[in-house]
Amino acid sequence: MAEKLKITLIKSTIGQVPKNRATVAAMGLRKINQTVELPDNASTRGQIQKVRHMVKVEEV
Repeated sequence: MAEKLKITLIKSTIGQVPKNRATVAAMGLRKINQTVELPDNASTRGQIQKVRHMVKVEEV
């Protein structure tokens, strides 16, 4: 596993379930094409799994 994951929001949160919107916001993503680097751990992997249809993930 990589040390960090590069996560990019590729789909808008408009029209999404409120729980998914909250997950994206908790990851620190606000705008489309915004990228954040988060640690590669079980918590982050769970968040990614929840909103996998809205984000693109790369290992750093």
